[in-house]
Order: sequence, then structure tokens, then C-alpha cells
Amino acid sequence: MVLMELSKIIITETSDHQIIVLKEKEGQRSFPIVIGLNEAWAIDRAVKGITTPRPLTHDLIGNVIEGLSAGIIKIIINDLRNNTFYAKIVLEQNGSTVEIDSRPSDAIAVAMLKNTPIFVAKKVLEEVCKPEYNI
Repeated sequence: MVLMELSKIIITETSDHQIIVLKEKEGQRSFPIVIGLNEAWAIDRAVKGITTPRPLTHDLIGNVIEGLSAGIIKIIINDLRNNTFYAKIVLEQNGSTVEIDSRPSDAIAVAMLKNTPIFVAKKVLEEVCKPEYNI
């Protein structure tokens, strides 16, 4: 697995498709992920530290995890099939590890809220960094 960081958020309010870019923390490779507008706003809000009067969906997910006495260890973008990324939110609860299936956009939004590391499987990074890869 390769440690990544959120490099860019591109929000276009006139489109249903937004883009986030993940970049290797200790390298040069990066790649885009197309996400929805609500998820882009959630990620942007988390990065900027903007709070809302009431919890929104990603806040709720974080609150539920904490309420269950669990902690988020990491986010893993673990697969790419038919130009669709797959992710896991990895939790620790009472000494056990629990992996939760997630869309990458939701996992990254929660990661930004909880300051959680983001990893990408090497096979995914190698695939998306090929010159012919195109979203």
C-alpha cells in the first residue's frame, strides 16, 4: 500500500461530476477520482475546518464510529474495476480490525474529518498511473 494525500479538489457547480486528486505522500504519482457534488463539498468543508450547526452525513458516520467506541485507522482505495474505484474504511474496535466497504468519496470525506491516513493499493496506483488510464 502507498500513503497518499489529497492534492486537489475541483468543484464545478454546473456539473454533476467533481474531481479530487490524490498524490503520493513521498512520490510524484497522482491520479483523479470523479465524485459527486455533495461529497466534494463535504471534503472541501472538512479540509477547511468548516463546521455546521448540525451533523451532516459524513459527520454522522464519524459520530457513529466514535459512539461505538471504535476508531478509524486508515482508508484504503483497494480496487479499480471498470473505471470504478472501491474503498474500505478500516476501523479498530476493542482490539479487532473491522473493514467497511465504502465509496472512495465517502471514505475520503470521513478521512478528512478525522485526520485519517489514506492509502492506495499498489496494483491500483500502478493501473491509474499508466499513460493510457483515463477517467
